[in-house]
Amino acid sequence: MSGFVPGPARDWTVGTAPGIFPFIGHGIALVRRPLAFLNSLPGHGDLVEVRLGPQRAWMACHPDLVHQVLRDPRTFDKGGPLYDRLRMLLGDGVGTCRHQDHRRQRRLLQPDFRKARVADQVRLMGDEVESVCRAWRAGQVVDISAAMLDLSTRVVSRVLFSDSLDTATAAQMRRCLATVVRGMFVRTVMPVNALFRVPTLANRRYRHASERLRAIVDAAIAQRRQGTPRDDLLGALLAATRADGGGTVITDQEVHGQVMTLMFAGAESTALCLSSAVELLGRHPEEERRLHSEVDAVLASGQPPGPDELPRLVRTRCVLTETLRHRPPGWLFTRITTRETELAGHRLPQGATVMFSPYLLHHDPALFPDPDRFLPDRWLPGQAVAVPPGAMIPFGAGSRKCIGETLALAEATVAVAFIARHWRLRHLPGYTERLRPAASLGPRGLVMISEPRARRPVATPHRADASTPGTTVVPVVHDSRTAGGNDVHDA
Repeated sequence: MSGFVPGPARDWTVGTAPGIFPFIGHGIALVRRPLAFLNSLPGHGDLVEVRLGPQRAWMACHPDLVHQVLRDPRTFDKGGPLYDRLRMLLGDGVGTCRHQDHRRQRRLLQPDFRKARVADQVRLMGDEVESVCRAWRAGQVVDISAAMLDLSTRVVSRVLFSDSLDTATAAQMRRCLATVVRGMFVRTVMPVNALFRVPTLANRRYRHASERLRAIVDAAIAQRRQGTPRDDLLGALLAATRADGGGTVITDQEVHGQVMTLMFAGAESTALCLSSAVELLGRHPEEERRLHSEVDAVLASGQPPGPDELPRLVRTRCVLTETLRHRPPGWLFTRITTRETELAGHRLPQGATVMFSPYLLHHDPALFPDPDRFLPDRWLPGQAVAVPPGAMIPFGAGSRKCIGETLALAEATVAVAFIARHWRLRHLPGYTERLRPAASLGPRGLVMISEPRARRPVATPHRADASTPGTTVVPVVHDSRTAGGNDVHDA
């Protein structure tokens, strides 16, 4: 999905976004209407100057420019306001480290993310999605956002630590993640440190959540050091601190950074993808029916899919791919130039901030016709060839492409297929879509009504007196040109 073939030479246009305010730059527009602001930028050029507080930054609006940035990590290194904030929270893990450290870190982690290793973890994914859905009942109003974050936290903790976090700790992690991703975005688009040193309630919440996340990871690492070695990702990291097998030695600080990074990215992004998929299917009943036909055929036993069933879930993958196009969790990123360079024929000094947005590319009508419509058929075999190379980048591209792509897609496929096999999720009457862009993009606070499908869900007791309230479902076409209203929560 992320191959790149440069387009023909062209005359680039460079402009400046209007509406700059003293001191805060474009911060008001980015906080209040971030998606609408993003989608307005191509009208001002292929490379557009924006202001993040008092700092200048340049948004690459054309896919060729984005891929010039992604394919040259030596010149366009991970940095800028977003990664400055992430490093303060996560340390220098594989997702946040500088270019010179990336290859060594990725080589250390890569074996645990290979397809064969992920295939071994499919069963545990099925166990966890079954466990999350087991408590649902007919007519129950389910907090989908919390359930999907619970699921993704369980899976990533088992991949990292072999066993799930206990219930209380997992709940704490969910709350802390929600607080941090909201505050991270505001600190990215208005990087004025003085604003966030003021002891407001929001700033105190952010600091407390950050400290608690670090404490959870520290406790998990300490507990493992006192226990029996295990064949999981944390085990591999701790072995690397001793150079077991003659490998490269890493520090305890690096272990902490890797665990923080993988926990943060693996839980939040996957949960938002799953919530978005469920939310979109609830508003598109015809797509939901097509998905039900597939999962009924492939998962006839009612059990979660295993490694052998995953390749047969073609439409399920189409639904997920279109979800990632329509609403990529990673929607806005920054890089920083390590030397003086040119982009779109425009000179950028060393230390310049460059931005790119998968959401912006995925909603470009020149790349995806009817970009605001949810159309999984775009990705059916034979149809996806019409997608321009390099236009679809939900996991990035180049050497810094997300290391967890295979794991995240497998987990999402297992979850969506199992849920669709047993449950129909309906929006509450009067539901209105409210995206809440933060450091990641997706529905937060999403609640839906659970309706068992014709066949009784696995491991769910039958309730003869259960009744399913009627719901009104009105399919809505998401309009990215106007979405992203006053939906970014406090810092």
